[in-house]
Amino acid sequence: METNMDIPNISQPPLSSELGEAMEFIRSVPVFAEIEASELSKIVRVGVRKKYKKGSIILLEEETGAALFFIVFGKVKIVRTDEEGREVILSILGENDFFGEMSILDGLSRSASVVALTKTELFMIHRRDFLKLMQDVPSVAISLLKEMTMRLRKADSQIKSLSLKDATGRVANVILQLADDIGTIRKGRVEIDELPLQQDLANMAGTSRETISRVVHGFIKKGLVELRGNKLIISDYEKFKSLFI
Repeated sequence: METNMDIPNISQPPLSSELGEAMEFIRSVPVFAEIEASELSKIVRVGVRKKYKKGSIILLEEETGAALFFIVFGKVKIVRTDEEGREVILSILGENDFFGEMSILDGLSRSASVVALTKTELFMIHRRDFLKLMQDVPSVAISLLKEMTMRLRKADSQIKSLSLKDATGRVANVILQLADDIGTIRKGRVEIDELPLQQDLANMAGTSRETISRVVHGFIKKGLVELRGNKLIISDYEKFKSLFI
């Protein structure tokens, strides 16, 4: 994979021509949803945007955390590697999601690596700037805590799935996780564009590529999902969820 580890001067403000676009993006990020326009302007001026090619390593596990990252567009995977070099995917994040929050708060090293699954653009805020922002605007800290709590609940669900469910249940749980994280829902129908590779799905479900293929095709035969190229469609999200949760 291509390595792209350099982090620019994150305190450098974006060009004035980019302010309007950056403001629109910041308004769409849940962590900043309750912030007034004057405060949003401050956030834009302390952040910087950077693009990454597909396959680029954005962060490495155990490196020092220097910034908080928000996804302008694209998708990334959060991964850890075991002692034998096997990759375990913890989650896949898409537009308006963020990562790097734990190191920002406790100052310790990164707990996982982050790799760009597609061409990706990030908005980065330096640790010292974000800590000051939380002090000046308490609603940011509250929103961040809400988002982190939601992630803890998802992690608990994932652990339960891996430890208690059979292969079919684990694969279904991964599909539901992707639906919630990067899917688009329309009238009860969920579309997951650019479905991760079978090996990535296997790493998320703690199983093999062969099992992923077998289980997904079983779902297709039952009419629960459709597969169109690399797009997966859940025909009836609530029904699918009720079968496996």
